[in-house]
Amino acid sequence: MAGIETYPLPATATSLAARFQSVRSMTEAIANPLSAEDQMVQSCPEASPVKWHLAHTTWFFETFVLREFLPQYPAFNEDFVWLFNCYYKTLGNHPEKRLRSSFSRPSLQEVLAYRRSVEEQVLGLLHASTSAEVLDRIELGMHHEQQHQELILTDIKHAFWSNPLQPTYVPNPEPWHTGIPEPTKWLPYRGGPTEIGHQGAGFAFDNEYSRHLVHLEPFQIASRPVTCGEYLAFMEDDGYRRPQLWLSDGWDTIQAQGWQAPLYWNHESDRGWQIFTLHGTMPLEDLLHSPVCHLSYYEADAYAHWAGARLPTEFEWEYVAATAPVDGHLLESGVPHPRPADWTIGSQPVQIFGDVWEWTQSAYTAYPRYRPAGGALGEYNGKFMCGQMVLRGGSVATPASHIRATYRNFFSPGTRWQFSGIRLASDGEDA
Repeated sequence: MAGIETYPLPATATSLAARFQSVRSMTEAIANPLSAEDQMVQSCPEASPVKWHLAHTTWFFETFVLREFLPQYPAFNEDFVWLFNCYYKTLGNHPEKRLRSSFSRPSLQEVLAYRRSVEEQVLGLLHASTSAEVLDRIELGMHHEQQHQELILTDIKHAFWSNPLQPTYVPNPEPWHTGIPEPTKWLPYRGGPTEIGHQGAGFAFDNEYSRHLVHLEPFQIASRPVTCGEYLAFMEDDGYRRPQLWLSDGWDTIQAQGWQAPLYWNHESDRGWQIFTLHGTMPLEDLLHSPVCHLSYYEADAYAHWAGARLPTEFEWEYVAATAPVDGHLLESGVPHPRPADWTIGSQPVQIFGDVWEWTQSAYTAYPRYRPAGGALGEYNGKFMCGQMVLRGGSVATPASHIRATYRNFFSPGTRWQFSGIRLASDGEDA
């Protein structure tokens, strides 16, 4: 990254330093198409301004790496210590999330200078100390930043959609693939005693531990995600007007919110259904065979009931994904919208990673023997284990190096602004 000295790091830290610089560069590359004004917008309660993401990810390294491991570290700005805290109550007060779009100061230039200063000092710390604790904390900070890379894309998409001009984030770099995917197949699995959770080398969040044994009944899983065309059939069969398909909370939500289609779908009298994407607005006709996305858990569950199926449990999903390569349409593919499957469907499911996060029917709870980290970092995941549902697999906004079979994402069941979709499952031979 320009402006950062290259340190002659020991072999044990060299690869981490290179990845650290790569992650930080990727965040700014995602933000580069945006003006300073774009980076101030906060268009829904779930979202944050891009400038805030740039600052908060830097605050994480400053707070949990530099301030803890660098003796006599001078804070870049003492006000940043509380201004860019998100929800760590152990560290003191912080502004309400809804106020983040009011942070006209510090300027974007000062935030970028903050990033440079912290980056240089993290690299300096790597040069001076290669203790396992320091390396682990920097690794955590990198994965934290990758989570925010995804959030930048989801947040700016909602911001641009909310703008009456509906600007384009990036133009479509290639002709859209319009081939018809193979029909969905039901792939059977015997189940039985199965180990779930992270083990061995490689990074994992604390909510992926401890590895434990579960029993799976025989089940089947769909070979690919549900497409926009298939979801349109649900809509045309009065899916949003049949209460028997919906959970009670889901029915109350769609009535209160007036939902009649996925987020970003709009029906125009002269052009039919149009879908807003990070490439701008596209006709549904061009996206019929792409995985449907921006669905809430309620919508995914209602569709599954309509289809005579169900959503997989997170354990079924992990069992299926455990041997699959991470090679789907992820952030590095360069096209931030789900695309049709371009693999032949065989005995393994396709698009299990990438394209869309897949809702499961599992509530987000602790695994057996789960122990959150000590101190403020214990608030990272564990405090959200109530009222959330688990999603698996990553999306087109997820970095490939950040996703794995054991990764547990989670959102409240009414959340739609994420790239979230559907893969069906069924009990035994009932599909």
